[in-house]
Amino acid sequence: MSEHAYSAAERAAIYRVIGERRDMRHFAAGSVSPEVLHRLLAAAHQAPSVGLMQPWRFIRISQRELRGRIQELVEAERVRTAEALGERSDAFMQLKVEGIDDCAEVLVAALMDKRDAHIFGRRTLPEMDLASLACAIQNLWLAARAEGLGMGWVSLFDPQALAELLGMPAGAKPVAVLCLGPVHEFYAAPMLVQEQWAEERPLSDMLFENRWGEQP
Repeated sequence: MSEHAYSAAERAAIYRVIGERRDMRHFAAGSVSPEVLHRLLAAAHQAPSVGLMQPWRFIRISQRELRGRIQELVEAERVRTAEALGERSDAFMQLKVEGIDDCAEVLVAALMDKRDAHIFGRRTLPEMDLASLACAIQNLWLAARAEGLGMGWVSLFDPQALAELLGMPAGAKPVAVLCLGPVHEFYAAPMLVQEQWAEERPLSDMLFENRWGEQP
């Protein structure tokens, strides 16, 4: 055991919050206090980022009318996605894909503009800005679970339409609509597993050694 390791109880708490994080779609009435919201966003802001570019930008949606317009964009894309799914369209339309109207807080996570100026770590992998934002979202997600709050990542929207709605500058790009707030309970398993839409695959299917496809 490394001398830098946390205590057994602390390690157990970290692995527990990772294991119990869920992409939530069902929310209960309630609110998120300003103090807790600040803690969650501070946790997101502590995420690693390539070249320390910190490409994340968060927009808190406090206007109910604006929240409704975002939900309309999501619904329009939900219908288009169903059409693209063909024979699974009816089953998809039965899924609850967002909790925008029900959650306590809505945040839009976006990539900043003028990202092309940052080439440290991005010269051959420009998508590392997106990876950095994803780390920030994951920090927020885990912190929310530790606070007893649910969070859901909604990606069903036209990025250009959402960017225009929120007055984003050229080059900025919305990546996630985040629904945050109290829940009645957390899903025992990922919702798509519970709804029999998909099955989780074991880590062993994703782990190779030395060469692609070679199992350890």
